Amino acid sequence: MNKPAVAFGAEGADEAYSTPLDKIDVSRPELFQANAMWPYFERLRREDPVHYCAESANGPYWSVTKYKDIVEVDTNHGIYSSESGLGGITIRDQQSDFQLPMFIAMDPPKHDAQRKVVSPIVAPSNLAKLEGTIRERAGRILDNLPAGETFDWVDKVSIELTTQMLATLFDFPWEERRKLTRWSDVATAPAGTGLVETEEARRAELLECGAYFTDLWNQRVNSEPGNDLISMLAHADATRNMPPMEYLGNIILLIVGGNDTTRNSITGGLLALSQNPDQYKKLRDNPDLVTSMVPEIIRWQTPLAHMRRTALRDVELGGKQIKKGDKVVMWYVSGNRDEEAIENPNSFIIDRARPRQHLSFGFGIHRCVGNRLAEMQLKIVWEEILKRWPDKPIEVMGEPRRVYSSFVKGYETLPVRIPA
Repeated sequence: MNKPAVAFGAEGADEAYSTPLDKIDVSRPELFQANAMWPYFERLRREDPVHYCAESANGPYWSVTKYKDIVEVDTNHGIYSSESGLGGITIRDQQSDFQLPMFIAMDPPKHDAQRKVVSPIVAPSNLAKLEGTIRERAGRILDNLPAGETFDWVDKVSIELTTQMLATLFDFPWEERRKLTRWSDVATAPAGTGLVETEEARRAELLECGAYFTDLWNQRVNSEPGNDLISMLAHADATRNMPPMEYLGNIILLIVGGNDTTRNSITGGLLALSQNPDQYKKLRDNPDLVTSMVPEIIRWQTPLAHMRRTALRDVELGGKQIKKGDKVVMWYVSGNRDEEAIENPNSFIIDRARPRQHLSFGFGIHRCVGNRLAEMQLKIVWEEILKRWPDKPIEVMGEPRRVYSSFVKGYETLPVRIPA
């Protein structure tokens, strides 16, 4: 087949189209670190939308790459399970001797009961209360940025804003809030990549996280119920008797969910506007476009590249026979570029007619519980940026360094400069 033109991220296109189809393994983290996965997914969507990879570092797995097939898997929890005991929600299986049950890696009814405990913190009434706090903090962070010199946007803005938000949601000791960033990174990074060298080192740090949060639990469980996540877990019938590893699992879920998605979308949005100056001009000419730009950023970035399920029985999907026990990976990053579902998907367009048509938050019972909070943080950040620098864009001064992961699609650094 002729190699089609790849609209962006064309690194590795020759290899993507010359590799035998049955040898393609899109789970390799180095593809994501190099931003070179796009032509592989493009080829799979065209030639083999439900694709079997027999050999990978994560064992055999199915790749689901088209929008409609991903929705089918995501909304059929009776067939495709999230249970941590079957491997959980990432292509990398949970270690059998270090399992962290968490409500995203549970099936109903337990999933529903535990999710219900934390959902009030992102209810519209509570978001309305948080909005002023987020705006004040975003403004303070932006006002303290150095003008006219190059700095790292990831560290100074993306991490700082999301970590402050997490500390608020947990009522976590403010001066130690960067521990939350560290634990989030440790939980998701592959071992041996510089962040954590071994699985044993990862476990040790996550157990430290568990001990820290157990101290906070013990303080809150004996106090009046507060409006923070730890108090909610400590006082609710569905979660107050959780075993320690389940508590740790849910804490890690809430840290990663509250950190990685928003943090990488804040960075990804600035990068996308830099790469598409016509869209940046459109935004500065009409700041009201922030409302439709935010979901477009989240689609474009797709901060979590995949979610995984395990087949509970033999099933047919996209004409392929999936066996009971098979690992089924929904590549949100690919579905968000599916030409059959999204018009002109390889273009970043901030005034799309249907900007919320994307897969980044998932579908069905596991749809991201904090999606509105994530959108609100992004909206406020961009409103505050446009107030401060309405005439000159923030400049991206070099290539980003991307995360080595096929799960978290994110950035380690992004050098930028604010006009003096």
